[in-house]
Amino acid sequence: MNETGMNEHGVNACRMDETVMNDDALLSVSDLRVAYPGRGWRSRPVEVLKGVSLNIRPGETLGLVGESGSGKTTVGRAVLGLAPVTGGSIRLGGVELTTLSTKERRRTAQNVQVVFQDPYSSLNPSMTIEEILTEPLLRQGRETGRDRVRRLLDRVGLPADAGQRLAREFSGGQRQRIAIARALALRPGLIVCDEPTSALDLSTQTTVLDLFLEIQQDTACAYLFITHDLAVVRRMSHRVAVLLHGEIVEEGDADQVCDRPQHPYTQRLQLAAPVADPVRQRERRLARQPVRQ
Repeated sequence: MNETGMNEHGVNACRMDETVMNDDALLSVSDLRVAYPGRGWRSRPVEVLKGVSLNIRPGETLGLVGESGSGKTTVGRAVLGLAPVTGGSIRLGGVELTTLSTKERRRTAQNVQVVFQDPYSSLNPSMTIEEILTEPLLRQGRETGRDRVRRLLDRVGLPADAGQRLAREFSGGQRQRIAIARALALRPGLIVCDEPTSALDLSTQTTVLDLFLEIQQDTACAYLFITHDLAVVRRMSHRVAVLLHGEIVEEGDADQVCDRPQHPYTQRLQLAAPVADPVRQRERRLARQPVRQ
């Protein structure tokens, strides 16, 4: 391990630390199926998820990886109650979410939060940061104040006076930090991270990913980390699940899946990961072949 805290595989030491002692799953998804109505009035429903099962323990990061259209974002939306679940089970802290009423679901919201992909559309540009950060607290009937806002801003590396400014005054990376602060406001056990760095430039991506790791080390929250990038998965995740056409085709320890992928689709994702050497990158592009199931 070097002085930056990375091992020889480039994996951050804090995510490799075996601190996840509880074998009971915080999130347990079993045989999850999601279908959307067809486009025509006589069309059959389009099944997007076809029996997805996964578990996340407290303090653990599961990287859910796949290309566009694989269904990975739909998994996150289903966990958040934003997708039409047609079968299977989603249990959070032992509570079955798929059978809850809207009111009951709202009560569980404090234990699962989300950071969306686009920091420009996920924040109301006309609200102050203080209003954005206190909104989830007020919805849960909790008292709040500027001290709490200042602590949240400090946790994500923003100055205290940022609370009085409007969201539209911040850069993309700063907005994503604000979104992370909003997710932390209710002290959730699980945060769904839906491509949270894909809209950011590379240098900003690095600082935001480091922030996620620091927060997990400090709070022991769990992440469902959704991405198309195996390099990000390797850095962030304890375990990885690979999704193709709504089904998990490979799952395992992050190092094992990223270094020694078994399924052709995972191998293709590995070849698509960017490398610094342009000659090697060209060889990887030539090696990529369509994956058929």
